[in-house]
Amino acid sequence: MPVAAAPAPCGVPAFDPLRVRGGGHRLRRALLRRRRAVAAGLAVTAAALAASGAGGPGAAGAEERTEAASRAAAGGDAQSGVRKVELVTAPVRIADVATVRLLRPGDRVDVIAAAHSPVSPVREEADARVIAAGVLVKSVPRVLESAADGGALVLLTVARDVAAELAGASTTSRLAVTLC
Repeated sequence: MPVAAAPAPCGVPAFDPLRVRGGGHRLRRALLRRRRAVAAGLAVTAAALAASGAGGPGAAGAEERTEAASRAAAGGDAQSGVRKVELVTAPVRIADVATVRLLRPGDRVDVIAAAHSPVSPVREEADARVIAAGVLVKSVPRVLESAADGGALVLLTVARDVAAELAGASTTSRLAVTLC
C-alpha cells in the first residue's frame, strides 16, 4: 500500500494586525466587580463575627458584653414609656457548694428558695419557689473548704427589688440555683 504524501506547504497570507477596542476597559470593569464582591463578603463576615462575639477580646470582654446586653434588655425604651430597671450586684449564699463550683461568670441561673425547718430536716411537703429567673452570674468568689456547711457565695446581677427579695429569702430559706 502506497503511503500518501503530505500536502504541499502553503503560505500564510499577509494581513494587517487586529486591533480590538475596549478590551482593557472590560478587564478593568471585571476586576472592579470582583473587588466589590470580595469587599462585600468581608463586610458580611465581619458583621457576623461581631454579632456572634467570636474573635473579640477574652472572657472579660464577653462578660462585659453579656452584662451590657442584660442591662439593655432590662432597661426598656425611654420613648415608649417603659420604666428602666436599675440593676445591682447582690451577694447570695447558695446552700449547695458543689453547685456553686459549676458556675462561671456570664452564666444565667434561676434562684430557688426552699423553706426549711430548723427542728425537722425532713419535711413531708416541699415549699419551694423561684425568686429570680434568668439572672446573670457576675462572679463566683473562691469557695473555702471550711465554709462548705454554710454554703457558698455568688454575686448576681439583678434588679434592685429582686435583690431585696433575695436578701429576705436568704434569712428564712435555703437558696439553690439551677442553670438556664
